[in-house]
Amino acid sequence: MSKLKTKWICQECGYETAGYLGKCPECSTWGSLVEEIQQSSSRKPVNADFLNLQKPSLLNEIELSKEIRMSTNISEFDRVLGGGLVQGSLVLIAGDPGIGKSTILLQTSGLLSKNGKKILYVSAEESSNQIKLRADRLNIKTESLYIYPQTNLELIKKEIDDIKPDVVVVDSIQAIYTQNMPSSAGSVSQIRECCNFLMQTAKNENITVIVVGHVTKDGNIAGPKVLEHMVDTVIYFEGDKYKSYRLLRAVKNRFGNTSEVGIFEMGASGLTEVLNPSELFLNEHSEITTPGSVIIATNEGTRPLLVEIQALVGTTPYPSPRRVANGVDFSRVLQILAVLEKRVGLNLSKQDVYVNVIGGVEISEPAADLGIALAVATCARDVMVDTHTVIIGEIGLSGEIRAVNNIEKRITEAQKLGFKKAIIPNANGIPANIKGIEIIKAKRLIDAITACVSKDGRLGKKL
Repeated sequence: MSKLKTKWICQECGYETAGYLGKCPECSTWGSLVEEIQQSSSRKPVNADFLNLQKPSLLNEIELSKEIRMSTNISEFDRVLGGGLVQGSLVLIAGDPGIGKSTILLQTSGLLSKNGKKILYVSAEESSNQIKLRADRLNIKTESLYIYPQTNLELIKKEIDDIKPDVVVVDSIQAIYTQNMPSSAGSVSQIRECCNFLMQTAKNENITVIVVGHVTKDGNIAGPKVLEHMVDTVIYFEGDKYKSYRLLRAVKNRFGNTSEVGIFEMGASGLTEVLNPSELFLNEHSEITTPGSVIIATNEGTRPLLVEIQALVGTTPYPSPRRVANGVDFSRVLQILAVLEKRVGLNLSKQDVYVNVIGGVEISEPAADLGIALAVATCARDVMVDTHTVIIGEIGLSGEIRAVNNIEKRITEAQKLGFKKAIIPNANGIPANIKGIEIIKAKRLIDAITACVSKDGRLGKKL
């Protein structure tokens, strides 16, 4: 009897080594290497079902199907997908536990089945009764939605061949296993093999497959990094599970824009679309605000979004002041603080600075720089910004305000929500068709600080 050969595989990044290592050399994670049995050296028979017998075709001779996309009937979901589900694609949805991944997929399955699509919902973590309870709560009643609690990939493939569904949902990829691999479900080898199996099924049989993925404590998708490369679309479901709203964000999409965001609100009857997210994030912004609170116009994909940024500046008794940033890039905040000290003369060396984006939104674009700077400056000098003013602009290291894209859409969104004034970069210029809102063009940071406060310009004088 031949001796079994094993290898050690990192469960975080998929790094392989012949012996145990306490720390993974690839991702620097401690205790993540798990011993797995290697495949037998004898070659397995090739599955004829997965052989692609097509011959090469000229690009001009390839004809597209009439129904290349399927609408989910959820406009926010369609926005993130780039217009709907593409037939024959493999979509990966990941998010924290309890964030609502199974809820949105069950809602989507119910709406698709009402439109005549045949759906196979494979639940590897819940029983049929549990899914039925959720479906009753979501008021899902349809005749073409099949629920299949199963973890064995070979049995799942058999049901796909028998039912021939239009869409297959697998919840989750970490819980299913194939008999061709000796390792347990959830291991790197099993995830890679099962995902490859589902990908071949989607491409060869023109079936849309949606899989749910777990995330690690760092927020990354659990399993090998190759998992994200194999799928066509990677979508993250974000948000605080203790709050009602959720964000659906695409980080990879072969058939659409990767910067689109869909916003939902979680309620007793499931997830509800938020068609005007700016109103949602500004619903608690009162007419009488406090120092350190400003409204910015950020851009998420093709959609302008108005959110509130708050800053808190206070003297610290400790030798090293704290810097905390929630919702914005921490290094970006440090850069803005350095510009405020050097170019404006605002001394923050002995003060704690906290910056927070209301609503749990993650802002990555530099157009939020000016809003962060004004929030910190007004809080440091105890001066309030006009509540009807929206701030737009990127800050350079020399204190200049740089142009941003889609300025017309941002200003139009602010005007629609009742804002009377907008501070924008001087380099952008004023759109010709914008009327009914005062546009103030600022060339440098000190100009914007002076313009955003009351008419006497108290903040500019104090600095």
